[in-house]
Amino acid sequence: MRYQIALFKTARETLRCLMPICFAAALMSQDGIQVHARVVLGFQGIANNATGDLSIEGDALVFQTSAGPSARIPVGSIRGVSLSQEDKEVGGTPMAFTRAATPFGGGRVIGLFGHKKYDFLTLEYLDSNGGFHGTICQLNKGQGQVLGTALQAKGVHLTGLNDETGKAGNGGEK
Repeated sequence: MRYQIALFKTARETLRCLMPICFAAALMSQDGIQVHARVVLGFQGIANNATGDLSIEGDALVFQTSAGPSARIPVGSIRGVSLSQEDKEVGGTPMAFTRAATPFGGGRVIGLFGHKKYDFLTLEYLDSNGGFHGTICQLNKGQGQVLGTALQAKGVHLTGLNDETGKAGNGGEK
């Protein structure tokens, strides 16, 4: 019995020491959010439709392409973030021909499965000279809310998707 009590106290003390370390590690991992994105347009020095990684590093939102060029926006200069969700038809021309060639209305059924949902993140920010800019990024479904919540935690005004519904709203404000 005494052995079990001593073991319990030792385990409790160990957890008490590890708790602040785990909490600090959780806070540091929040800052390192990184999602794969496609810039539709808007980042200076980045070509339209470029793909890369969008991440929050310290007090900046960074877009890094695999080819090398990157864009960095300080979080303090971001004036607003808007989230939306849209679906796009995938498959291109071959899918369109298949839908048209399928008899007895089967093309409509194929069309049901030929869509993929994406999140769109729209940023409004000021550059170092005070010029107003905007950019549109396409993210995989669900990643826009994660990135938007991280930016909102840093003080950026967020409008768009709600966690509960996945539909356009006021960003979960009540």
